[in-house]
Amino acid sequence: MSETTAPTSEEPKAKPAAKPKAEKPPAIEELPFDEFINKHYLPALTKAFGKQGVDDLQLEFGNSQVRGIWAQGSRQFTVYFSKADLNAQKAFSCADAGRSPSTIEPFLIDERKAPLDLLVFGVIQRLNAQKWLAAN
Repeated sequence: MSETTAPTSEEPKAKPAAKPKAEKPPAIEELPFDEFINKHYLPALTKAFGKQGVDDLQLEFGNSQVRGIWAQGSRQFTVYFSKADLNAQKAFSCADAGRSPSTIEPFLIDERKAPLDLLVFGVIQRLNAQKWLAAN
């Protein structure tokens, strides 16, 4: 007696084609410096100041510096970027009563990366330390 095996009609099924992974858009911090500042940082600062009750904030960006003026021009701050790179060294100054800043201090020096939220938080925190935004 010979055993005959019937051919099986089941052939290995082909795996369905894998969906191509969608490329993740770059983080906003990876955008070109000028684009990040103008399209993301300045609007985020405006929104954060609005939450603090400041509605007359004027922001300027030029020469790798972000300058904000409010309270009818009597208060101001500047965030200095040493070069057109968010993760480069940064400095901060502030002044009121229309005076020029007397001190330029390091800003966010312990951070390796400077995401948008941290850059905004750093400014708000520093100005709160001056008691310019919220009563302490």
